Amino acid sequence: MIAKTPEDIDALREGGRRLARHVSTLVNMLKPGLEVTELEKRAREMVATDGDELAFFGYPSGRRGEKYPTAICLSINDAIVHGIASQTDYVLQGGDVVSIDFGVKHKGLYTDHAKTAIVGSPLNTEDEKLVRGTYEALAIGIAAAKQGGRTGDIGAAVEAIAKKYHFGFPRDLAGHGVGRALHEDPHVPNYGTAGTGALLEHNLVIAIEPMMTLGSGDLYVDKDNFTYRTKDGSRAAHAEHTVIITEVGVEILTKE
Repeated sequence: MIAKTPEDIDALREGGRRLARHVSTLVNMLKPGLEVTELEKRAREMVATDGDELAFFGYPSGRRGEKYPTAICLSINDAIVHGIASQTDYVLQGGDVVSIDFGVKHKGLYTDHAKTAIVGSPLNTEDEKLVRGTYEALAIGIAAAKQGGRTGDIGAAVEAIAKKYHFGFPRDLAGHGVGRALHEDPHVPNYGTAGTGALLEHNLVIAIEPMMTLGSGDLYVDKDNFTYRTKDGSRAAHAEHTVIITEVGVEILTKE
């Protein structure tokens, strides 16, 4: 969306702050032995306490248009995004690579945010590099988003980080516009050519979200019809911020 009023921008900022706080709380809960249903429970409680609405629950995002069954996207190890692990009886293990993707609707406006963390101690240096590199890609992608630029500038910057670390990057998944709806134009790919793509206009609100894998980046949709997984079983990471394009640079809305 293009934010047209100070009230819209204020609502996005407040919603983003709340969402950032929620995601940080959930990430801080991650520890070996935690039943993942506790994450779902806590996420719902926090949004209800704030008087906001869950953005993902009931959203028609399944392979055949099924409504998303949980509040958070909880994607573990080879799950890239849209995992519904919080609906299972899974118990976190040390070394699990866990992505928490969450969205809220505050005063009619959506924000979207994701973090990835390793539970307990990492199993190897590759997993650490994956998580660190995905956050680096997010930072570089945000830095490339400038008023008057193009979405291809973001994609090219993110792709350069993937190539630097020899990560795979799923070409079928991307960032997007956000605000009045959870997913809006423009499409914000994680690869591409600088100077191409949609125009980054003043007060455009977008979600930038690199997704990286230790393997090829090829994916498939699990039998649950929601979870995107790596075809080769390699581990994946996901990091996301909702931002607004301004005359003086990019403002990250999903921060505490």
